[in-house]
Amino acid sequence: MPQRILTALPVYNEAKYVASVVAEVRRYSPDVLVVDDGSRDGTGDLLAAIEGIHRVTHPQNLGYGAALRSAFDFAQRQCYDILVTIDCDGQHEPQRIPRFVTACAGGNLLGSIISGDDIAFGTDDSVDDSGSDIVSGSRYLKQYPGDSAPPAERRRINEELTAELNRTLGLNLTDAFCGFKAYRVAALGRLKLTENGYAMPLELWVQAARAGLRIRELPVPLIYLDATRSFGGSLDDAEARLDYYRRVLARSLVTEKGATTNGAAVNSDTENASTAQTRKGTLCGECSG
Repeated sequence: MPQRILTALPVYNEAKYVASVVAEVRRYSPDVLVVDDGSRDGTGDLLAAIEGIHRVTHPQNLGYGAALRSAFDFAQRQCYDILVTIDCDGQHEPQRIPRFVTACAGGNLLGSIISGDDIAFGTDDSVDDSGSDIVSGSRYLKQYPGDSAPPAERRRINEELTAELNRTLGLNLTDAFCGFKAYRVAALGRLKLTENGYAMPLELWVQAARAGLRIRELPVPLIYLDATRSFGGSLDDAEARLDYYRRVLARSLVTEKGATTNGAAVNSDTENASTAQTRKGTLCGECSG
């Protein structure tokens, strides 16, 4: 039976990009879901005019993590096999979607997903037949001609958090925050994510590592169309953002340890940082950085 593939785009105030990005994504994905996280710039009206896509709309802005969790829930309820997530700010190339699907599913599925497009991948992108539970893009695994220069503070924060994850969890990541990913939907059922904000990927990595999920990275180009995008509120301050990330990481590590030792989850307060993400900028945060 053919694999059922869904590509989801979490969006917040993306009227500038959403129509063109969705059109391009549809060339490479049979089913598309857009999670509108409370946009107020006309994004919802543009989406309503696009036929043949799935939509989930949050009545108010809940945060990047909440939008991704809505996509995860939708994929599980609708019994998809593989979920791809891609940002809507133009920094990810939709033509790479089939490659992520193949790396996730294992073997060569390209012919059953898309035909008529010549997609070339280097030998460093080779896949085996076993597949992976999570395939995560990395902007730092390989240099591409024309790569953008990342904002220094975003690169520093990404490096520090990626190193902490690798040291603590025994992972070998090079980019902890890239939003371009593919997931086996069955594996998502083993995660109990609660973080609504930009730090949700940190919670995801902790739970994925503790669950023994198979993880691999694929290189993607480093593209910045607007390096000035806002995180919103206090999170525009790099040190406040780093502190928030570390608090979520610490909470996730303690919660997972409690769950594996005595079944008790230990909570800590990250609500203030999460709600700071009701913001003027886009949904994509460190994922854009």
